[in-house]
Amino acid sequence: MSTTGVPSPDTVGSRVDMKFEIVVIPVSDVGRAKEFYSRLGWRLDADYDNGSDFRVLQFTPPGSGCSVIFGKNVTGAAPGSAQGLYLVVSDIAAARAELIAHGVDATEIFHDGGGVFAGSDPHYLFGRVRASGLDPERRSYRSFLSFSDPDGNGWLMQEVTTRLPGRVAGDTTYASASDLSKAMQRAAAAHGQHEARTGQPDANWPEWYAEYMVREQKGEAPPE
Repeated sequence: MSTTGVPSPDTVGSRVDMKFEIVVIPVSDVGRAKEFYSRLGWRLDADYDNGSDFRVLQFTPPGSGCSVIFGKNVTGAAPGSAQGLYLVVSDIAAARAELIAHGVDATEIFHDGGGVFAGSDPHYLFGRVRASGLDPERRSYRSFLSFSDPDGNGWLMQEVTTRLPGRVAGDTTYASASDLSKAMQRAAAAHGQHEARTGQPDANWPEWYAEYMVREQKGEAPPE
């Protein structure tokens, strides 16, 4: 008997990009789901109906590289069974205010209160106690809220401002003007602390800002 070896990733000379771009969500009423995701302000990319037994819609959240699709005869999954769908934002308080303005029944912002959660609150995947409000230190990855679409498909919103080391590679990019603006505001605040430490104005602040923003996305320590 012969066996075929599987090459190690280290021995492969080049790799094919695999971009995760679509999540299928099961819904019972296509028109109702379309109204909900349109109301969120998500971009409608496609609405194809063959006129008989098939319809598919595609929506993309603002700044997202991944879209959702739903429709008629798109999936055999039970409506509402998609849970723990993550939406990452740079300012969760502003994001919640926007959801509420769009008529979405979003939860209050919460953070990990420690311990194991034994209640019925949905969509918090870590099984932890929900503590009310923003993370006290406003740490990246630590503040959340959740909401559901009309079928009960569950979305979890998470605030991420600084990525963990190794999570971002290549060019520094921002998904929207709002994300870029908030990154510059964080750089400005950090630069103010930098000037306070050195005791003198920094005429090369543009270079410092740029270095800070690149390092922040990579999860690295800020410049000295």
